[in-house]
Order: sequence, then C-alpha cells, then structure tokens
Amino acid sequence: MKYTSNSVFTHSQTDKIGILVSNLGTPEAPTKQALKPYLKQFLSDPRVVEVPKLIWWCILNLIILQIRPKRSAAAYATVWTEDGSPLLTHTKNQASALQAKFDAHSPGKYIVGYAMRYGQPSVENAMNQLLEHGARKVVVLPLYPQYCASTSGSTFDALANDFTQRRWLPDLRFISHYHDDARYISCLADSIKAHWAQHGRTDKLIFSYHGIPKRYLLNGDPYHCECYKTTRLVAEALGLQADEYMTTFQSRFGREEWLTPYTDETLKALPEQGVHSLQVICPGFSSDCLETIEEIGEENREYFMENGGKEYQYIPCLNSDDAHIEMLFNLLQDNLHGWDVEQDMSVRAAEAAKLNAPV
Repeated sequence: MKYTSNSVFTHSQTDKIGILVSNLGTPEAPTKQALKPYLKQFLSDPRVVEVPKLIWWCILNLIILQIRPKRSAAAYATVWTEDGSPLLTHTKNQASALQAKFDAHSPGKYIVGYAMRYGQPSVENAMNQLLEHGARKVVVLPLYPQYCASTSGSTFDALANDFTQRRWLPDLRFISHYHDDARYISCLADSIKAHWAQHGRTDKLIFSYHGIPKRYLLNGDPYHCECYKTTRLVAEALGLQADEYMTTFQSRFGREEWLTPYTDETLKALPEQGVHSLQVICPGFSSDCLETIEEIGEENREYFMENGGKEYQYIPCLNSDDAHIEMLFNLLQDNLHGWDVEQDMSVRAAEAAKLNAPV
C-alpha cells in the first residue's frame, strides 16, 4: 500500500497546532444533478442508515436516488443565497472568526480549517490543508453539541479512515460533544432572551432537535438524553416552568419509529390545546441550514398556522455571533490544554540537511 505523504513538507517548516471544525455537509448547487451524488454519499454511510448493505443498496439506488434528488433540490433552492449554501457560509465564517481569535491570542501558532462530512471540502482535503501548513497536532471539533453516532461518530469514522492512509499521523484530540457546557447553555439562553427583548414572549417555547430512529436510542446512543439535558439546562437558565416549553424531534425519514414527540405533529396539535403563539429554537444545529430555515422556518410554520395558530417565530441558530465564537474558542482552549509546538526548526533542518533531506 502506498501511504499519503505531505508533498510540500520541509524540515524547516514551522510547526503549528491545527484546529478542524466540521459540519454535516451540503450539495454544491441546488440542482438535481448536484443533489444525487451528495445524497448518495450521505445515505450510503452505515452510521446514518443501519440497514443490511445489500437491502439498502437496492432501496437507495433503485428508489430513493430516483425520486429524492429533485425534491431536495427544490427545497435547497428556497434557502440558497448569492454566497451558496447557508450551512457552508456559516461554517466558513465560524472558521474565519476562530482563526482571528487564535491569531490575536498566539500569532502564527494555530491554523484553523473547516470540513464537511459529506461533500466539499472533505475531511481528507481539509486535513491535507492543515498538514501542509505545518500542523503537527490537531484538535477536531464537530459542530454538533449533542453526540450522535450518525454525526459525531461518523465524523470520527472519516478521520480514522483518512489516518489509515497517511504516512505520518499528527497527535489528535476529538471533541465528541458539548451539550451541557455552561458556556454553550449561556449562549442559547442569551439568544432567546435577546429574541424576547425584541419580539416579546409567546405561549410556548419549542426546542426542536434533528431526529434519529428510536432503535438507535434503544441500542445505546446517548443523543436523546443529551438533547433533553440541553433543553432542561436552558429552561432552568431562563426560569421557565414545565408547561412553558417542550422538546420535539424533526426531520424523520422512512417508515420506522423515530424519536418522539415529532415536531410537525406537535405543531399541528398545539392550537387545539390552547397554544396560539409559538417560538421555536433548534439547539442541535450550530448553523442555520435547510433543516432550520426551510423545514422549521417555513414548512412547520405552515403546519401551525393552518391548524389555528396565530403567531409563529423561529429563533435563529448561534451561527457566527460573537458570543458563539467566544464560546467555541474557549471550548477549544480547554481541549488544547498542555499542547505546544516547537516553532524554531533550525536544529531539525540542520540534521535533515546532513542526510540530504528537503529543508
């Protein structure tokens, strides 16, 4: 086997600490042609769909990929901007803001990159960029506050697969979740308070998280529990009573039972229960994307209003707000504790020169 090498490496290169933030991914364009390879990569991940491979290959290739790309492209077209995918734009901005924070803290010592688990830039390409810029130690932060095997776990799979093909491996630290970090909870609570200050309060606050099949929970995935803990901690920070908020799960796919209560079914039923005004926040998403802008901001709004609701407000994700960047910076700082790199490479370069190695 031929292992991947850093084609631009020199022994005189200044060592750095790499930081890689990652998110789920996005197609390259809101078109059927762009959605098909993206969905194929996403839905072929065994972490995402735990179905026997042969059975799922037939379902995916003969049915889903013949129907879903066109439908998904239409949905993506409603959220696409001049800069492209909102998820990609926000992730870029988060990485850029973190780079500025680290440059101000320790100039020249850190290099920040970003990756998408599905689509581009891939984990492999992002890791190449970090290593080519001198990263000898890397901390990876998947931007999923609550751990789930199909998100954080899948990101680790991509890293592990990439590392099996590299000649040299950097030291690695991996942040698998931060669902109960006090700084994250404070950011969420403050964003809700800011929304209240501008728009007032409603009958109920809904915390909507991306769903997963119920059997994943029964098989030991902690995601469900971590979502509920995030909700509880934010509700406590806001001083909410039990009847003023609830946790729901959105974006289910297929026919099997997923985590309940379902967001869409809940919003359809609430007006009959006397809830006529709602605010919805999505704490499991670090960046606004199709699932928040279109599914929660538009589709689920229609469900609520068509069934008797009077007022519906979506509270945006934290995105690249200053407080969110500060929280992520401090979280990364915690996980960088004890790490340093040698930035004077003169001795290493001199030794390499004796062996006629690149310097």
